[in-house]
Amino acid sequence: MSQEYGQDAPLSYNKYLKVKELIRLQETLSNPQSHDELLFIIIHQTYELWFKQLLHELDACIGWVNEGRLFRANHSLRGVLSIERILVTQIHILESMAPIGFLEFRDKLNPASGFQSMQFRELEFSSGAKDEAILRSFKDDEFALERLKRRFASPSLADAFWSLLERNGFSVNDHDERVKTIVEILTHPENYADIYNMQDLLIEHDELIISWRYNHIQMVERMLGMKRGTGGSEGVGYLMTTLKKKFYPELWEARTHLTINERTDEV
Repeated sequence: MSQEYGQDAPLSYNKYLKVKELIRLQETLSNPQSHDELLFIIIHQTYELWFKQLLHELDACIGWVNEGRLFRANHSLRGVLSIERILVTQIHILESMAPIGFLEFRDKLNPASGFQSMQFRELEFSSGAKDEAILRSFKDDEFALERLKRRFASPSLADAFWSLLERNGFSVNDHDERVKTIVEILTHPENYADIYNMQDLLIEHDELIISWRYNHIQMVERMLGMKRGTGGSEGVGYLMTTLKKKFYPELWEARTHLTINERTDEV
């Protein structure tokens, strides 16, 4: 730090945010450099920074739910949703690349793939979607594997939510009980205001990640058609299968079973 800014230099914007180091991190592989490669790197590095913040918020949220601090947890979840709305729209910036421009450097990325985003996998695990097969796919990346193992072994936000409901007297021992519990909460929202708000935020968290996946698929097909992925996957074909993933399937299914006839008091 002393060589970069001077040992006695006062704190400045650039020093605090390490701007000098930050703008050196975009190292292109194409030679001659493709015009669009810098954009590709910046967008994905930005995603990783947002993933870091999302994990920070989700970790805090899990702690607050476990402590029964529902107002604070819901406030943090709203921050998560705000970031995720940015993630969805940010994909479209990549569509400003010319498809031929992307092809100028795409082959240089082999065998790297977006599938290998460690932090996005952590986000999935922390939200509630844990897949042991994901761990096996990181067997050659010791740093990522250790982080993912810790996330896999730690209680997720889904675990914290169902434990919260159990502490509040609801039956959540299996899928059907959980669906029935959510139907009760949806039927009488004013009786369970904080929990109602939380389940609404959780389903929106799920919805925004699904929207991100869908927009990502559309961007990939617009750029590459049905070409195979750089990591050897089926490309768009594989990505389409991810749209079925849900962190909180019981919240979605409960809407199917909700009827006005179950309401015994006035709305």
